[in-house]
Amino acid sequence: MFSVTVRDHMMVAHSFTGEVFGPAQRLHGATFVVDATFRRADLDADGIVVDIGLATEQLKAVLGELTYRNLDDEPDFAGVNTTTEVLARTVADRLAERVHAGRLGDGARGLAGITVTLHESHVAWASYERSL
Repeated sequence: MFSVTVRDHMMVAHSFTGEVFGPAQRLHGATFVVDATFRRADLDADGIVVDIGLATEQLKAVLGELTYRNLDDEPDFAGVNTTTEVLARTVADRLAERVHAGRLGDGARGLAGITVTLHESHVAWASYERSL
C-alpha cells in the first residue's frame, strides 16, 4: 500500500458534556496539527498516490470550515462532544466527499482510503481511518 500525507492545522473553541471531561466541560480552545494520509494499492498513471498540491488545498478548505469557530455553536455538532476522535472522523468524511466530487483530481478516484490524525500535543493524538 502506498500513502501520501499532507499537514495543516486548525484552532477551535469548544466544551464537553460529561463528568469524564473534568475541567474541559468549560469552554476552552484547542489547536490541532492535522495530518491527512491518502492510501492506494497501486500508483496512478502518473506514478503518484494523489496530487499533493490538490490534497493540501482540499485539507486547508475542510479545516477552514472549522477553524476559528466555537464548535458548540455549529449546527453540524449540535448535541455532540467534539472530541479529537469525532473531529478526526469529521475531517476524514469531508475529505472523502471532496474525493468523490473530483476535487482532488481524477486520479484520486482510485484511492483506497484516508486516515486523518489530529495531534492535540506532542504526546497525544487521535486518528480515524476510512475506506473510500
